[in-house]
Amino acid sequence: MKIEVLYFAGLRDAMGRRSETVELEADASTLGEVRAALVARGEPWASAFGNLKRVRGAVNQEMAEDADPVKDGDEVAFFPPVTGG
Repeated sequence: MKIEVLYFAGLRDAMGRRSETVELEADASTLGEVRAALVARGEPWASAFGNLKRVRGAVNQEMAEDADPVKDGDEVAFFPPVTGG
């Protein structure tokens, strides 16, 4: 399965890129499984995702939960929660 992964804010800085095309095994069929597959690649993904308490995700520009499906050709975006005041 091939997807486009976008990184925002601190994740973009940690990854050193805004996006990448990623080819994953077919068993990475949910947002949570995609995140786990990226972390399993090692550095810099492991540190980038591991240093954040909660990473939000979206599939095809719609907010998504870990159990939501991801299909071949989808766009997946990850970003840390936004804080402000």
